[in-house]
Amino acid sequence: MFLLNVYKIECRRFLILFTGVFLLFSSQLSVAQIQHKQLRKEILESQKPSDKIQNKGKKRQVKLKPLPVPKPVAPVLSPFDLPNVKIIYLENAELISFDQLINPDMQVLVGKVKFRHDNATLNCDSAHFYRNTNSLTAFSNVKIVQGDTLFMYGDVLYYDGNTKLARFRDNVKLINRKTTLTTDSLNYDRNTQLAYYFTGGKVVDAENTLTSKWGQYSTATEDALFKTKVKLLNKSFTMESDTLMYNSKTHVANLVGPTHILYKNETDIYTDKGWYNTETERSMLLNRSRLINKDGKSIVADTIFYDKAKKFGESFGKVIMNDTVQKSTLKGDYVYYREENKLGIATDSALLIDWSDAEKPMYIHADTLRTEKDSIFTIASGWNNTRFYREDFQGLTDSLYFTTRDSVIHLYKQPVLWQENQQLSADQIHIFTKNKKADKVHLDQSALSIERADSLYFNQLSGKEITAFMDSGALKRVEVNGNAETIYFARDDADSTLIGANKTVSSLVVMHFVDKKIDRIILTSASEGTFSPMALLKDEFIYLPNFFWIEKQRPKSGEDVFTKHPAGLRPKFDF
Repeated sequence: MFLLNVYKIECRRFLILFTGVFLLFSSQLSVAQIQHKQLRKEILESQKPSDKIQNKGKKRQVKLKPLPVPKPVAPVLSPFDLPNVKIIYLENAELISFDQLINPDMQVLVGKVKFRHDNATLNCDSAHFYRNTNSLTAFSNVKIVQGDTLFMYGDVLYYDGNTKLARFRDNVKLINRKTTLTTDSLNYDRNTQLAYYFTGGKVVDAENTLTSKWGQYSTATEDALFKTKVKLLNKSFTMESDTLMYNSKTHVANLVGPTHILYKNETDIYTDKGWYNTETERSMLLNRSRLINKDGKSIVADTIFYDKAKKFGESFGKVIMNDTVQKSTLKGDYVYYREENKLGIATDSALLIDWSDAEKPMYIHADTLRTEKDSIFTIASGWNNTRFYREDFQGLTDSLYFTTRDSVIHLYKQPVLWQENQQLSADQIHIFTKNKKADKVHLDQSALSIERADSLYFNQLSGKEITAFMDSGALKRVEVNGNAETIYFARDDADSTLIGANKTVSSLVVMHFVDKKIDRIILTSASEGTFSPMALLKDEFIYLPNFFWIEKQRPKSGEDVFTKHPAGLRPKFDF
């Protein structure tokens, strides 16, 4: 009892030391407050036994290997001829009889029969006792009591005192502390303290009910091994598996075969290897396991650490988080997910794919990507080295923010946006969308719009603000407001060759486009303008002071968003 109390105290210390308390934050929680990769640390730490438990385990550790079904007990060996064998003692019987002619080695015992062997007692209604071979067969109301924690019951018992093997048949029940095992056929080896059944059985403890075709249970360590049609029932979930290892003391299940876990009809977990604490509802899932929620979200990863009670998880290695409702996919080698506000944070090769428009999916990459649900609205954001690609427009920026509340994509810190042969840049860019298409683009502060005229020359617009208006994705009108400067190359109507450049300075410029080409330009009356033929062009007629062209950095495909470019000052040309 003293060792048992010490063991319980150590278990409490173990739980207090390694069970982390992860706070449930509000949907507006900043990324800095989330303890990334903490769940992985806590779950891995919780699997490490304390020193005392380890030392204790070394003395009594038993490998769970299936025992061969023994041959029927045969009276061939005398216990006096075997070393370290203890004799079975008959302590009580109301009637004892035997037949020297038919079976001289067998005593027939009837009425309140009681045996004692080693530290166990055996009671039954009747028995056949083979004293010379130290074995017996017990019938009706059979009961074995070992110490004050182990009780076994059955209708028939075959017991060999030399090998200490008990074979129970019919209406078998084994009670070990708070665990109960029931079956029709049970073999129990008192030496190894292993019980196993092979015709179907059920194990019940304080947390779970487990059933299987074949099972093995250690009364010493409370470790169990289940095979074939394994089913675990818990008040919160059901688990079905081909092979399962379970400890009825820690309530931890080791998943070592194809397993399906259904949590309250709202979450499905598929795995073939992992670890699940049925008491704390924390798990570690390996080998590309899958989590599928009824809200349309699913996660696949090399390793998943999941806390179902607190409804959050961390995934590592080629993580794919799909949302069939929002029609988006979040990828990365690390993804944090919280079910409460559908928060997903991806780092390390992070990629967000918006496939709501199946014909034109959008790819977004950043050092950190975040998606979440705010009330009825969806929010997506990216920080540091953000690059995105869609067939009709591409861009790069430091940070990106989008919400379905106003359907506006916000680009911050040196953003650049490309559409066909145009390059747009400013301190900030705001893309207003309508029906999943760009409706208006607002360039705020240090705005610059560049259009390639030919292989050497560019049409340019610069001003405090530039607003581009779209129609069905095509550019229709551009307004430049405040300190507007333009360089526009004119063409010969006959052969479309460049004939010169118009340079203007104005407070307001409006440009109209037809078929993706400039149709006309409207300037304020206070504007200044100069035309220079191609042969007399000077540098100030070729480039505006803030001109730069970085076509080389433009994402060319969904995979190209991962391409890195040197940080720092932008080159004037980067073809």
